[in-house]
Amino acid sequence: MESKNFMTVDEVAQELNVSKSYAYKVVRELNAEMQKLGYLTVTGRVNTNFFRKKLCYSE
Repeated sequence: MESKNFMTVDEVAQELNVSKSYAYKVVRELNAEMQKLGYLTVTGRVNTNFFRKKLCYSE
């Protein structure tokens, strides 16, 4: 499986088993947190590593 730098809202919804509208909320919150840390973000996408870190998938 190829490692991707960003996850789409659809991928977030599938990963978390939530609705697409809730996945948008998660992506917005994670992107807002990344912006506060000084990172550029892409609307509708979230950095895969940050997503996994914040949701306890990695250390």
